Amino acid sequence: MRLLLVEDEVNVASFIKRGLNEEGYDVDVAFDGMMGLRFYDSKKYDVVILDLNLPKINGFDLCREIKENDSTQPVLLLTALDSINDKEKGFGSGADDYLVKPFEFRELVLRLKALGRRVTSFDESGRNLSVADLVLQTGARVVTRAGKRINLTSREYALLEYLMLNAGKIVSRVDIAEKVWDIRFDTNTNVIDVYINYLRKKIDAGQPHKLLHTVIGMGYMLKE
Repeated sequence: MRLLLVEDEVNVASFIKRGLNEEGYDVDVAFDGMMGLRFYDSKKYDVVILDLNLPKINGFDLCREIKENDSTQPVLLLTALDSINDKEKGFGSGADDYLVKPFEFRELVLRLKALGRRVTSFDESGRNLSVADLVLQTGARVVTRAGKRINLTSREYALLEYLMLNAGKIVSRVDIAEKVWDIRFDTNTNVIDVYINYLRKKIDAGQPHKLLHTVIGMGYMLKE
């Protein structure tokens, strides 16, 4: 995997790069948001890792810029900002994952592997999944509803794909954590609910018939 790390603290960037190199990753390092954008524009990366308090262009704006260019580009925010408001703003800017400093290096590697798997494991055959007028083309990674294209982040896409593969069935938060997030479910986090709400706004907003339903006390279901 080729990674872009945008981190303005030189010692921290050096530590992360050295550790990721030892894990077999190819890592480019940028020390401010503007440099990070130049790197991103010049190469293709499997995952982009962003600090938030960056000079020139902050991490929120850089993440948004990257996602506007390619909504499927995986972005992991790696930051000391740990409030729920910061996390909400980070995910709202399009981030696929959020890891707070200080962190266990092994956890960073696990999250990168999970993001990488979600990008490379989709069905190349180009088959379609559909629920009512919602269509997901697995090969092209294109989602439409009533013929209108819907732009999703990598994680939103993975979540929708899982829900569509289990259409008509109740999917619990534990299922989503293990199958989509590749982590053990933490009952103290609402990140899955946040992403369900993001997805609901994109696929159901303005539609006369809602497809994504909450089953109270059990989980979620995608159905006509």
